[in-house]
Formats: sequence, structure tokens, C-alpha cells
Amino acid sequence: MRRTSATGSYAASIEQAEGLWYDTEHWPAWIDGLARVTGLEGNWPALGAAVTWESNPAGRGRVLERVVGYEPGRGQTLDVEDDSIRGRQSVAFEELDGGVKVELTLEYELKARSLITPVVDVLFIRRAMTTSLESTLARFGGELAGAEART
Repeated sequence: MRRTSATGSYAASIEQAEGLWYDTEHWPAWIDGLARVTGLEGNWPALGAAVTWESNPAGRGRVLERVVGYEPGRGQTLDVEDDSIRGRQSVAFEELDGGVKVELTLEYELKARSLITPVVDVLFIRRAMTTSLESTLARFGGELAGAEART
């Protein structure tokens, strides 16, 4: 599996960051490419729960995320799948002096494979995935700051 990650630090508590991260109603505001959440099953964000969402027209299509690990105050691990990839995504929260660090990691494999897949992945796909994770965290930070300002 290929791996990419992004990290952000924010002036908020772990509880505030987790509260926003797991609030699926607010996902369209900050998850890169997400148009709408279409399904929620189980006790989100707990083990075994799942979310289905659809991307914007030029995006990933239908995405399924199923919780395979969850530890309140620490993070969550999901099995993720869309038309192009399957993998494992995790978010980790770490307390900082006066804030929280959020690390988002994606380990993935491409469903369609050929002899040039490794080259295409290195040159284009992994970069796009990293940019998407970074965009998600940047927008998340803006939403988190806005939520903090409203309280």
C-alpha cells in the first residue's frame, strides 16, 4: 500500500477538534471534494459504524468509510473505498501546549493496476492525495477557528 499524510496544529482542545471532526453534518464545509453525506449506519464514530458520501462531479464518486478503530481523545481508523482506491485512513489527535495537533494519514492501493501504475502513482496520484489531505486539514482549521469564535 502507498502512504501519504498531512498534519495541522490548531488553537483548540482535543474535545473541540474531535467534536467537529466526527460531526458528519459539517463535513461538506471542510472535507475536500465531499458534496454530501448520503448514509450513516451504526453509532458513529464508534467501531463498526459507517458513513457513505458522494463527491463533487469531478471527484471520487461514492465513498464508503467504515470504522475499524476508535479511541476517544486519540483518534479513529477507517477502511475506505471508492471507485478507484481501497485503503485505510486514520486521524490522530495530540494535545499541544495551548492547542491540538491533528494528523491525517491515508494508506491506499489503486484498484486499476498496470505496469505503469507505480510511476503514475508517484508522479500524480500520491501528490493529488497529499494535496487533498492538506486541503481538508486547512479547511478543517478554518471551521474549527470559526466554531471557537462562535462559542
